[in-house]
Amino acid sequence: MASPLSATLLLFIPLAPLAGALIAGLFGKAVGRSGAHTVAILGVGIAFVLSSIVLWDVAINGARFNATIYEWMQVGDLKMEIGFLIDGLSAMMMCVVSFVSLMVHIYTVGYMKDDPGYQRFFAYISLFTFSMLMLVMSNNFLQLFFGWEAVGLMSYLLIGFWYTRPTAIFANMKAFIVNRVGDFGFLLGIALIVAYGGTLNYTEAFAKGPELAGLTLPGFDWVLITVICVCLFIGAMGKSAQFPLHVWLPDSMEGPTPISALIHAATMVTAGIFMVARMSPLFELSDAALSFVLVIGAITALFMGFLGVIQNDIKRVVAYSTLSQLGYMTVALGASAYSVAVFHLMTHAFFKALLFLAAGSVIIGMHHDQDIRNMGGLRKYMPITWVTSLLGSLALIGTPFFAGFYSKDSIIEAVHASTLWGAGFAYFAVVAGVFVTALYSFRMYFLVFHGPERFHHKPFPGAHDQHQEHHTPHESPRVVTLPLVLLAIPSVAIGYLTIGPMLHGDFFADAIFVDATSHRAMQALAGAFHGAAAMAVHALSTLPFLLALAGVALAYFLYLARPQIPSAIKERFEFIYRVLDNKYYFDWFNENVLAAGARLVGRGLWRGGDVGVIDGVLIDGSARGVGALAGLVRLAQTGYLYWYALVMILGVVGLMTWQLWPFLSGQLVR
Repeated sequence: MASPLSATLLLFIPLAPLAGALIAGLFGKAVGRSGAHTVAILGVGIAFVLSSIVLWDVAINGARFNATIYEWMQVGDLKMEIGFLIDGLSAMMMCVVSFVSLMVHIYTVGYMKDDPGYQRFFAYISLFTFSMLMLVMSNNFLQLFFGWEAVGLMSYLLIGFWYTRPTAIFANMKAFIVNRVGDFGFLLGIALIVAYGGTLNYTEAFAKGPELAGLTLPGFDWVLITVICVCLFIGAMGKSAQFPLHVWLPDSMEGPTPISALIHAATMVTAGIFMVARMSPLFELSDAALSFVLVIGAITALFMGFLGVIQNDIKRVVAYSTLSQLGYMTVALGASAYSVAVFHLMTHAFFKALLFLAAGSVIIGMHHDQDIRNMGGLRKYMPITWVTSLLGSLALIGTPFFAGFYSKDSIIEAVHASTLWGAGFAYFAVVAGVFVTALYSFRMYFLVFHGPERFHHKPFPGAHDQHQEHHTPHESPRVVTLPLVLLAIPSVAIGYLTIGPMLHGDFFADAIFVDATSHRAMQALAGAFHGAAAMAVHALSTLPFLLALAGVALAYFLYLARPQIPSAIKERFEFIYRVLDNKYYFDWFNENVLAAGARLVGRGLWRGGDVGVIDGVLIDGSARGVGALAGLVRLAQTGYLYWYALVMILGVVGLMTWQLWPFLSGQLVR
């Protein structure tokens, strides 16, 4: 029998980044810039080392932990606690989060070296890491919600880190508001579990799942478990940027590049995917909820990929790639292939962090110019960034033997085997998305690293003299390129090494539940799996590989061989381009319909409720009433003594009459 994990060791994992954040944030001036990044990197490094120890103990020795660390309060039978649930799912997430965060911390030393908010930035990203670790380690909904809201708050602060820029302030407010919409649904789902299950603990809630599946929502004929799962997933739609709550994520590029990697790779945007996988015992009880998840993910995977094709900002291309890949993960969740979704979450974390940090390296080399139309030929100036970007792009498009191939191909096969409503559309979306992903990924790669050099005659942003206009790009310092190399290794190898135990072994056996009699996607995958090498070799003759190859070939033809063709296509299909350029007009709709409607309702409530009822009736009305009463009373104040004497006599007579009336009335009756 495996020995249990130490609660003290587990506590150190989230508390180490928290300590680094507090020291860098509260004592940043005292410790200086080097002291701030040292304690922050040390804290996250400790978290990664301890997480690796935990993962080894979980995977090799079968260790588990599920216990309360601290009981906050108890209301009746409802306990509000801080506790940890450590199994294969949470141990893997802890390692991924801490490793990517460690790479981002190291990278930040070079990327943000001249920024005046250096210490504050390290405090924020360490606090972000603490919040995410608390989320993935939780064993109850209260702690989950705390981590959920904490990463939302930190993303707000990080996206708007450069708070003097109006665009950054707009972007972080947009992210905050859109996530509040999703969080409202998430909170409703938790409230329904508490109301009908009477618990906040995962294990107890999962045990009551079949009981909840037999209930309906009062006043409606909706199955309660379906309502709960849909509400929980609405929370995931906000955090993981699923259609139509995806609009905040591209604008979050206004934050510094390290934040783009941290938010979009392994932390905030994957919180929703992790949460649904953790809630698999509940989602498996509702095919309607799973179909909803499947269709939303399919729409996001395909239609967000189209937007990446026309982007010219290097970070926004990678951002729309994130949206599309999150759609792939969500599709896998809807097909009941939860372990496949989490597997793609892991592989995606490495190669997407690599692509974002490589984009940041390009931005450094280009003196902070982010427009890929002003690049080209950077391969000879930035060889390390070029090679690592190529490896990340190959992983992203699902090239056989690369990490992204194993997870993405497994998603496609799982959806193909699904019999849920919407699976046909989802299969088309994920297969077509392979071609689209290859097209926009290698469009960016070719325009940045190959072809003619387009930066010689354009002043770099911030250039103030003629000499600066002729600066050539340069490779980034080692503190920037080292994380690229370290992230490139798992981007290539992690899928090959882990697909067996994670998808077809017992690594997630007690963390993820699948009703194998109703949802056979994982059984179909297991039947077709004959080893990682055989899977990659077989893929060379399959449709997804041919589509990926076609996407790369088309990108080469359009942007290197015949670069005049894209302009002609743009002119010929101007309407389609305008729709894509305006992001399907979601921002226009939100600003001119939803926001305008909200303003109209708010103005009506202000005029009718605040001005009309509160001010007009309760406050001003009561004042006017007192004034009117005072006016009537004033009529009796004549200032003549005989008038006051008369009133006094009449008052005495009235009082005597009132007191003597019962006696007189009794005499009259007698």
